Amino acid sequence: MRIRPARPLPWAGLARALRHGLRRTLLALVPLLLLGPVPGCHPELVPPRAPTPWPAELAHRWQWQWQLSGPLDVAVEADVFLLDPVRTTSTETTALRARDRRLVCHVRVGTYAGTDPDATRFPTAVRGAAVAGRPGSRWLDVRQWDALRPVLADRFRLCRGKGFGAVALADADGYLHRPGFPLDFDDQLLFNRRLATLARSLDLSPGLVNDVPQVAALAPDFDFAVNEECVRLRQCAKLLPFADADKPVFHVEYAGSPDRFCVTTVGYGFASIRKDRDLDAWRESCPLL
Repeated sequence: MRIRPARPLPWAGLARALRHGLRRTLLALVPLLLLGPVPGCHPELVPPRAPTPWPAELAHRWQWQWQLSGPLDVAVEADVFLLDPVRTTSTETTALRARDRRLVCHVRVGTYAGTDPDATRFPTAVRGAAVAGRPGSRWLDVRQWDALRPVLADRFRLCRGKGFGAVALADADGYLHRPGFPLDFDDQLLFNRRLATLARSLDLSPGLVNDVPQVAALAPDFDFAVNEECVRLRQCAKLLPFADADKPVFHVEYAGSPDRFCVTTVGYGFASIRKDRDLDAWRESCPLL
């Protein structure tokens, strides 16, 4: 970009100015003019240590990918990637950020697996019943915030350190299962709100995974929602508090033809895809309106 003075200085006048000792001043001003910010030259980039923004005008226009297994495909044509922070490398997140992709960190907050690197940090007193369908995983007593907070905060810091700008809170619905503790609706609500606050304190945008019965109460506390199978379970309308607030709803179905379920979910304003349950790289996305 060329920068020109508003009133060109005649050569004779310039010579006189130089003779009067202004040459050093003019030379000092040139790099300042060239290096200073010029509005409109380039888009403003989100700094690495800032939470992911979700502009309201794009709320119904996102394409997304959810991959937790298999070699990560960074070339998928999606705006948003929901990934495992342990399996995903900093090299991969750097490659995605270079393409201006929004990165969401998948963190299990209400359960732990025996293979988790931090599994031994959970005190025996917070370890509950086995998670159905996931051998080696157990529920956590979300009422014991002081015991859980340090471990979960470090899980969030791992996300932040690898370049993620958002975190999706999975297994934040233990009260709907048999966790081995007498958890109720209010216990879970308090825990989830504390998690959203913790995420924000660490410069991460918080997202709620499933927990459909609490969506109406928690939508003001979270920036986006991730949902599994609201069409099959006939729960999609319950996610509207997010969509109506122009907050993204990232939705996945594991069965059925997108030609059928997309009519419902895209009409609601959701970003919908079809995936296999192992959440590898394959996906089939719904068209945007």
